[in-house]
Amino acid sequence: MNKIKEFAKKEPILLISGLLSIISCFFTRPDKAYLYYINYRTIIILFCLMAVTCGLKKSGSFDLASRHIINSTSNIRKIAQLLTIFSFILSMFVTNDVSLITLVPLTLVVFSGLSEDILILTLVEETIAANLGSMLTPFGNPQNLYLSSYFNIGFMDFLKLMAPYTILSLLILMLQTMLIPADTSDFLDDIAETKIDKKSLLIYCLLFLVSILSIIRILNYWILFIIVFIFILIYDRKIFKDVNYSLLITFVFFFVLIGNLGRIAPIRSFLEKMILGRESITAVLASQIMSNVPAAILLSGFTDKGESLVIGSNLGGLGSLIASMASVITFQFYIKKKNSKSLKFLLIFTIFNILDLLILLALYYILK
Repeated sequence: MNKIKEFAKKEPILLISGLLSIISCFFTRPDKAYLYYINYRTIIILFCLMAVTCGLKKSGSFDLASRHIINSTSNIRKIAQLLTIFSFILSMFVTNDVSLITLVPLTLVVFSGLSEDILILTLVEETIAANLGSMLTPFGNPQNLYLSSYFNIGFMDFLKLMAPYTILSLLILMLQTMLIPADTSDFLDDIAETKIDKKSLLIYCLLFLVSILSIIRILNYWILFIIVFIFILIYDRKIFKDVNYSLLITFVFFFVLIGNLGRIAPIRSFLEKMILGRESITAVLASQIMSNVPAAILLSGFTDKGESLVIGSNLGGLGSLIASMASVITFQFYIKKKNSKSLKFLLIFTIFNILDLLILLALYYILK
């Protein structure tokens, strides 16, 4: 029982999606149609990107870049702004969760001698930056990869769609970081730089470029899988242990759930009517209670308005703590810190997230 509780606490979305998919199987008997539920292209490309990203992180390149930012100045506000910008840009290429896994621990160490308010605000801004920066590209986060594939949205079309929101987001973030004092602090001592494994960096950069070729549909995704699998198997098979398989399994569970719900006429009709013409706002609201990745997968089966769903699921990453599971990563790191103020963190996090969400929703209705 304790193991089940521990698993439920660690992987709530995986557990819920699994239970829902199993329940749906009682209403739609398993048959050959189940094989066509799964979007294999999304699963394979996501696996390859996660594996390649793990390799890039292991090469030390992310740590070196972030430590170089910190060592470049002792101005507190400037460091916070640089970390926020780095989180924003990094998430466009290696996903929002990897960006936070890299930067948050380093921020906790560097800002440990400063006031809790400064630390919390910096972490909040880094987290928002990761969620908003990732929305620009089809590979910035899992839901973008899935939706761009499912609705066949081209790479340039995707960039054009999300560019206005991305530009405004960066302006918002820079204004918000102005709340951090510009003092120079003696606590910000130089941190020893991490050494880069140049060979690993080169290999995984090349594999990342190969992955991009598959995302923009120049290279078949099965060929991508073979290339990435063989290279990592030969070069560093331990990378396979670092891949987030729970996310991949969650995708499969939701594919089964959507496929089964789509074959139950009354439910399909109800869901189609519910989101008709309200795709973006429905995605935003659904993300607040189930996170934006599951919301995007679930709603995709009941609308053909892919671009609206892309906008809604990305903006939906703002708001509650669970709206984007990447945000939970920051919170988990923070509450493990000695003398952490979790309630204050949640309050500041929620205020800034809701404020940013309202501003970006206003832009959505202006552009609509």
